[in-house]
Parts: sequence; C-alpha cells; structure tokens
Amino acid sequence: MDLPVMPPVKPMLAKSVAEIPPGPGMHYEAKWDGFRAIVFRDGDEVEIGSRSGKPLTRYFPELVDSLLAALPDRCVMDGEIVIAYEGRLDFDRLSERIHPADSRVRLLAERTPASFIAFDLLALGNDSLVDAPFKDRRATLTGALDGAPAPVHLVPATTDIEVAREWFQQYEGAGLDGVVAKPQAMPYRQDTRLMYKIKHERTADCVVAGYRFHKSGPVVGSLLLGLYDDAGTLQHVGVSAAFPMRRREELVAELGPLRMESPEAEGHPWATWSDESAHEQSRMPGAPSRWSGKKDLSWVPLRPEAVCEVAYDHMEGDRFRHTARFRRWREDRTPESCTYAQLEEPVSYDLADVLRSR
Repeated sequence: MDLPVMPPVKPMLAKSVAEIPPGPGMHYEAKWDGFRAIVFRDGDEVEIGSRSGKPLTRYFPELVDSLLAALPDRCVMDGEIVIAYEGRLDFDRLSERIHPADSRVRLLAERTPASFIAFDLLALGNDSLVDAPFKDRRATLTGALDGAPAPVHLVPATTDIEVAREWFQQYEGAGLDGVVAKPQAMPYRQDTRLMYKIKHERTADCVVAGYRFHKSGPVVGSLLLGLYDDAGTLQHVGVSAAFPMRRREELVAELGPLRMESPEAEGHPWATWSDESAHEQSRMPGAPSRWSGKKDLSWVPLRPEAVCEVAYDHMEGDRFRHTARFRRWREDRTPESCTYAQLEEPVSYDLADVLRSR
C-alpha cells in the first residue's frame, strides 16, 4: 500500500457544545453511533483503521468487498461503521464483532452485515486533501461516492441550521447520537477537536448500589447505578464517573454508612455478580466482556438506599450508552421509585429515511 496519507491515522475529533452553532460557514451532519473508522484503499488492498489506529479489517470481512465495489481505486476516507437492526442502529450487535474467533466473525457478518457511513476524504489518487478546506473535501467526497451502492453511504448533510435542528429531534428515534457541526473552512487535523458535537441530554433518578475505586488509590472512581424493572429487579444500567479528586475522597466518607461487607453479601441485589450464568437473567456489574480483558471488575457494595440524579444522552437497550453525569443527591426520592418508567422514549424513526435524506 502506497498512498499520500498512510496508516495509522488518528481521526479528527469534536468538542461537546450545548447548542447547534449557527452559520454562516457551518456544515451540519447527523452524528452516528458506531465505530469510527479510517478506510485506506490502494487498488485491491483495503485496510480499516480504528480510532486508536489498530486495524479493524478482520472484524468486518463483508465491508472489505463492499468498499472495493464502491470506493475509488486509491483513496483514504473517514467515516463510521454501523450495524442496522429493525430500522435503527444497534451498538450491541456492532460490539459483538470484536471477537477472537474468525468463524464467529464471519457468521455475524452474514447475519447482521455492517455499513460504512463516509463523511470526510483525506486523500484521492495521488493527492493528499488534509490541508484543503472541508467544503472542498466534501464536494470531492460527494463526487467520489456518486452512485456508490449500499452498504456504503455518504452521510446526509446540510448548511441549513433549521434542517439540522429537525434532524436533532427526529434522528434519535433511529438510534443516532445527535448532530455534528463542521466549519467549512477547516483543514483535516488528526486528533484535534476542530468540530462540534451536540448530543441529547436527559436526566434520571438512579439507585447507587455500589462503587469502584479509582485507579489512583482508595477513592471513588465510579458510582454503580441501578433502575428497577417491572419485575422489581434492580438492573445495573451504567456508571457515573466524572468527579474532581477531592470529591472522590469525600464520596468515600459520605457512602461509608451504606457500605456492606462484600459484593456477595446476603441481601444485596447483585450478590450473584461473580456467577457468570447469573448475568443471563439480570444485568449486574462485572459482566464478562471482550472489552474488559484482564481489567479489575471488583466493586464495593452499598445498601441500595441512596438515590442520585444523573444526566445521560441515550439508552442502548436497557442501559446507558455512555457514562452518566452526576447532578445531585435526591434525598426526596425512594429507591423503589427509580424505575425504567421515568425514562423518556424517543419517537421512532426509520434509519432508511435518514440515509435517503442525503
């Protein structure tokens, strides 16, 4: 492989902002919830690089064939790998692809094939485009993908902020993350936050049933959050982890009166967390995962009596998709009132309509 932009490439990033920034000179796109990927093609060679620079190619064999059919002979594209299921994005099925067994990967490739959503062009032919303004890169990308067959898609885009606001409201129902705003004059800069991302934020009251220690020492690293399902079972829905160091120390003392002897202590709703089979019936901390590897999954149990309000962007099935943000303690709420019923359901929207909007 011999391209004007060679792997590994760390993709350009976006900074979080509360509102969609207005134009002029601004370009808006839907924000996808998948695996960020840089695709390198040189003739019959295709390499897919992850955000960290590690190769993803072996996990998506069906995409290699699709990229060969859809992309120019020599190019480098930035985009997102996604999996659609029942009309919306499904991150859990996407995560299943990161599997050590090639036979398993190929089986899943047939059952739930992936798609590639292209949104930037770093090189074409013998030319590097990283110093060109984004407006020119987008125009060249549009031409390069003219007539490209699915599952390779050009990301829907607009320069109309009102359309972007409509997308922000509608597309969540198809599993998308929000909206990305890009200055049309910006060059492509690796690992630099020159773009803007606007994501949904909602709040929920959750039971705090434990915590993990921080890697720096015996202070709180993350709070383990739970919600009660219809059967009255406390399900582990995620964590809240963004605390200043001083606050982490204070939390150890604040939560001390609720601390139980061990995670297997009788009466704790997640006492069977170390039994791998128990995770099939209930969501608890410490579930085996290909992402965790040798990571220490131990945790400190608390009597499930404290309630906190957290902010979250969206749900992935029955859990928070990303780390929730701690807002405040809710002494006025009982643990039993922290149920899934409080969560706002986005209006359903067909993913196919998102892709047709280009």
